[in-house]
Amino acid sequence: MVIFIFFATVWYLSLFAQTFFQHRYAAHGAFTMSKSWERFFFIFTYITQGSSYMSPRTYAIMHRLHHAHTDTELDPHSPSNSPNIFSMMWDTRTVYQQILHKRVQVEDRYTKNLPIWTGFDKFANSGLSRLMWVVGYTLFFVAFATSPYQYVLLPIVISMGAFHGAIVNWFAHKYGYINFKLKNTAMNLLFVDVLMLGESYHNNHHKYPSSTNFGQRWHEIDPVYYIIKVLSFIKVITIVNIPKRQLAIS
Repeated sequence: MVIFIFFATVWYLSLFAQTFFQHRYAAHGAFTMSKSWERFFFIFTYITQGSSYMSPRTYAIMHRLHHAHTDTELDPHSPSNSPNIFSMMWDTRTVYQQILHKRVQVEDRYTKNLPIWTGFDKFANSGLSRLMWVVGYTLFFVAFATSPYQYVLLPIVISMGAFHGAIVNWFAHKYGYINFKLKNTAMNLLFVDVLMLGESYHNNHHKYPSSTNFGQRWHEIDPVYYIIKVLSFIKVITIVNIPKRQLAIS
């Protein structure tokens, strides 16, 4: 039971950090925050994502490229460019490393208003940091796993961010339903978004990228949106883009 609680905790906390800080804040600027709070969420993201930590700056650039070039050869993660999900995950990792280490030239329009903490990102993305987390996760499983089959969850915990990305970037461009007719393959993957904290409403998101609320229909509940409203109320953040809700096209 301890392992399953730990797995669920890492799943949702790391996903929250990704959708709140790296996605809605860094990539789309749906809200603003002070430099102190930004540093806090850098650390929060590192703690919750552990060995699969992603630089908010690099994540934001990749995601902006995805929106600008969806389903084309310039899309950094698209099923259209990869024969299978594992190939896409590896290609995504390659592009991430290239941008992170500035091995490729990125147009200025993709690098505006990004959260930057160079020293922290350098450590958090280092091999030493990732190794420390992997060792820590492994020792936790050794201490609390009650059956060998529970170790199947260990590789997912270690690479949690990659799994979250694959669910949306692969499956939400292949399966699901649409509310809006777009010039790309983005779909809403789940009827009720219980596993992805709003991230699976991908068709909605591609229609209104900077909206703080990824839901559109009554059943599309985006729990992170309500957390954003609370954080705005207590002045941790300031919402810039008011959620748009339009009559969806069947």
